[in-house]
Amino acid sequence: MSRLAMALIAYLVLGALAFATLSDQRIRLLTLLILGLFAFKSWVRRKDVLHPDREGESE
Repeated sequence: MSRLAMALIAYLVLGALAFATLSDQRIRLLTLLILGLFAFKSWVRRKDVLHPDREGESE
């Protein structure tokens, strides 16, 4: 299992726990939004982790 898949599963588990345990609607939505942003950033930056040597090729 790749590190990206493990990270996304961890974000999903944390989101489910936050949804189940937080009673205040605002805090719950803010927590889910932050977790979603982390998951999105992890997904977008996956190519940098897979191919770190390709940073300077665009020059």
